[in-house]
Amino acid sequence: MLHDPIARADALRARHDALSGADLIGATLRDPDAGRLALVSSFGAESVVLLHMVSRVAPDTPVLFIDTQMLFAETLAYQHELAKTLDLRDIRVIGPDRAELAAEDPQGRLHRVDTDACCALRKSRPLEAALQGFDGWITGRKRHQADTRTALSRFEVATGRVRFNPLADWLAADLSAYIDRHALPRHPLMARGYPSIGCAPCTSPVAAGEDPRAGRWRGQEKTECGIHFIGGKPVRVPQEAKREDAA
Repeated sequence: MLHDPIARADALRARHDALSGADLIGATLRDPDAGRLALVSSFGAESVVLLHMVSRVAPDTPVLFIDTQMLFAETLAYQHELAKTLDLRDIRVIGPDRAELAAEDPQGRLHRVDTDACCALRKSRPLEAALQGFDGWITGRKRHQADTRTALSRFEVATGRVRFNPLADWLAADLSAYIDRHALPRHPLMARGYPSIGCAPCTSPVAAGEDPRAGRWRGQEKTECGIHFIGGKPVRVPQEAKREDAA
């Protein structure tokens, strides 16, 4: 395996970028330059597509699920349902450090005053700890999801590891068609107007015609939880720029 993560990402891109779907995932997971990969999944609205593909080609792949202690009950139930339905064999539930939680958010109200700090405590730091020992991670990010993701590459480097985004070029219609074709269960909150699902206090339903991620941190400039970094910082898009893009 190449030691430099940038060289590894370039090599993986050169060998596998022409593939798609489960073929791309299977070839990458078998490639020595991929190293040891974990799939990070929120078990959210679109997660079932990637989880299903991985279950078909490598069901023993470690799946990291971050339980922030503020998730919807429906998300927790959905995670259990998919684990059983897809025969995912190595799901690792991770979460915030108890001591840090008691010290930094004892009343569970940090999200009301500093959403970035809350996400760091409950998501980013637990994930970074869980990724120790892995050479890279697989995400379900897609270009259509946000303005900050339009240039998303299938193979990139983040926090010193290869980050693999196998569904980067998939559209919402592609995902929906895949779910229907394989008769996969959908997240129960989708039918109630939640096309993008995060923690319960920071996620609201989306009205017809709104951006699918409009319900995430509604009314704030925040567009990413902080798990996905650019330059080591959570991604933000000014509201003015978003309005201009939508015009």
